[in-house]
Amino acid sequence: MAITVQHQPENQEFTTTLEGHTGELAYSLPAEGVIDFTHTFVDKELRGKGVAEALARKALDYARQQKLQVQTSCEYMQGFVQQHPEYQDLQQKQ
Repeated sequence: MAITVQHQPENQEFTTTLEGHTGELAYSLPAEGVIDFTHTFVDKELRGKGVAEALARKALDYARQQKLQVQTSCEYMQGFVQQHPEYQDLQQKQ
């Protein structure tokens, strides 16, 4: 199943619609050069199908392309970054 993720900067979120259901990853820009991933939600019907991971990867790839430091207020994103060393260099240094 191909998951297409769209970035909607006007709403500060990454979204996908699949089989009539949605997933979203919201963010804020709390400071210049910083993106904070604040909330992940996937409709119950899409859970376990890789939707949250697709949203996370698209958002983190965006952060890398834009040279943004990452904060992870969202519990899912915090765990995702911890489990994927290829994204740990993006985390904002405390």
